[in-house]
Amino acid sequence: MALEHAILVSLLEQPGSGYELARRFERSIGRFWTATHQQIYRVLRRMEDDGWVTAEEVGQGGRPDKRSHSVTDAGREILTTWLRDPVQPEAVRHELAVKVRGAAFADAAGRTALVAEVERYRKTHEDTLARYLAGERRDFPEPEALDDGQRLQHVVLRGGIAYERMVLAWLDDVLDTLRGLGRD
Repeated sequence: MALEHAILVSLLEQPGSGYELARRFERSIGRFWTATHQQIYRVLRRMEDDGWVTAEEVGQGGRPDKRSHSVTDAGREILTTWLRDPVQPEAVRHELAVKVRGAAFADAAGRTALVAEVERYRKTHEDTLARYLAGERRDFPEPEALDDGQRLQHVVLRGGIAYERMVLAWLDDVLDTLRGLGRD
């Protein structure tokens, strides 16, 4: 997937400025596809040049005007074509998993350091899960009242929640295993 596709999806959900897009990426899309503000602005300009989006100057009463972007028919066609393309499974590259396997060759101090690293890593996933759950409560308080677009946003968020829960369960298993090494 290219950043262009994530931007098209976001703009089809709601037109907006580059700043608003960057905020959406920080708040929701960034859970699954990250981009810096600079990347978003650069790609947005290119998409406008290619005719995928159009921009309209919007006055903001006392603040500088903003450029609100929306998807053109050509952009919608690009997205529709992309939606039909098959998705290949991701190749997993997980540095922590390799370190865990390497623990068999570490001394006690190395294993202790690895336990501390796994605990730190686990905390980051715990914090991410907490943010996802807070976002779910904030953005989807009444799941039965969601429109189709919101239902799709919610199912993607639920996938992120399930992923974080799976990672946390695995990390708990890793910690139990590391702490039990050498006790036989």
